[in-house]
Amino acid sequence: MKKDQLTVYLDPTLTAALDDLAARRRVPKSKIVESALATFLSPDGPDQAEAAITRRLDRLTRAIERLDRNHDITGEALALFIRFWLTATPPVPDDLREAAQAKGMERYNGFVETLGRRLAKGTTLAREVSSDSGK
Repeated sequence: MKKDQLTVYLDPTLTAALDDLAARRRVPKSKIVESALATFLSPDGPDQAEAAITRRLDRLTRAIERLDRNHDITGEALALFIRFWLTATPPVPDDLREAAQAKGMERYNGFVETLGRRLAKGTTLAREVSSDSGK
């Protein structure tokens, strides 16, 4: 296919960026300029770009909403646990404090192990709450 030759004058920074892109992609500079010009002159180019940006923004919005919901669940679960623990746990007498601390460390290690297993499996409280609330 015959192509017309065109001489254009570019700002030196654009020329440097064009040279860099052509080198990185290993394509001729004329191919990059031709593609950019075709996109610029395409009547639906701006609409396609806007649609792509809208899709990305929608996807980001949904992700942020999920994060916000998970954050709310985490905060509520922690607050409920702290309230329950503070109201249900009696003070430990001084003579039993050492044994209680040892038992507490044992329980904590069990908690950390269980947490590690759940995270490795992908099981989360947020997913459990979501599936329980859907029933």
